[in-house]
Amino acid sequence: MFSRFLNFRFGGSVVSNFRSNSKYISHNMVTMEQVVENNKRSLDIIESLKNELAAIRRELIARKKKELTAENAALQKQVEIAKSQLIALEIKNGKKQIPVPGASAVSLCSDVTPSGKQETKAEEPVAKAPPKEKKPKKEKPAASESSKKDNATPDLPIDVGRLDMRVGKIVEVSRHPDADSLYLEKIDCGEAQPRTVVSGLVKYIPLEEMQNRMVVVLCNLKPAKMRGVTSEAMVMCASTPEKVEILSPPAGAVPGDLVHCEGYQRQPDAQMNPKKKIFETCAPDLKTNDALVACYKGAALHVPEKGNIVAQTLKNVQVK
Repeated sequence: MFSRFLNFRFGGSVVSNFRSNSKYISHNMVTMEQVVENNKRSLDIIESLKNELAAIRRELIARKKKELTAENAALQKQVEIAKSQLIALEIKNGKKQIPVPGASAVSLCSDVTPSGKQETKAEEPVAKAPPKEKKPKKEKPAASESSKKDNATPDLPIDVGRLDMRVGKIVEVSRHPDADSLYLEKIDCGEAQPRTVVSGLVKYIPLEEMQNRMVVVLCNLKPAKMRGVTSEAMVMCASTPEKVEILSPPAGAVPGDLVHCEGYQRQPDAQMNPKKKIFETCAPDLKTNDALVACYKGAALHVPEKGNIVAQTLKNVQVK
């Protein structure tokens, strides 16, 4: 009746469109149901695969654990056999066995055959070896004074080559807590750790001029305490009673660069012996020249291929 009404009212084309749309909607609903069903089936497959993988993993872990347990037991057995062989050899050679608390006493008196099987034996008393007679020590003949002199290594000449002077950089500086005239410095000398140095320069050089300054440091003096702080080196300066200037390394020098002297082989002591007064012997010949260059007996102190060590204004004065 309704379709007749539609045919009467709108014509046959409207009824035809309505039917085709109904079929399209029905087809889409069927397709959507299939998609949902396929998705559900896929999720079930994934879950099943997960369970199978977990089961395989558990089985592999159990198998590996079993293998390791068996291997550990075999190794432990080998250790016990080796231990029994060692004990048997010690007993055979008269070594007294001291039982470990809680250990089986049988293992201390068991013997092992070459095949590795243990054969238990009663512990036999060990005959003590007679004490060895001590031989009197032979007295060494006293070395004569001439032979001592022949065996002694000749001392190196005392000159500037024995001084371990290096380029350093002051990386930290402050006033000494217990001395108004002293600076407390940390100086990078190209080593793993900066050296602690105490310098009596407060009277001559302002604190701000000490910061991050390149210097020349004498590094093989014996460390000495100065007002409770151990000083591990000395900053080299051109000096008069009225004025002191810190010696300057050449441009381009870096912490750790070695200072040489023309005409003298650099062979510094690891640490100078204060009794030999090496620095005190060299000090009178350490001076600046007319060109402000620090010298030893007129030979320039320098960093090879970089330049000379110089003062700022002080000519022909002591370096110390």
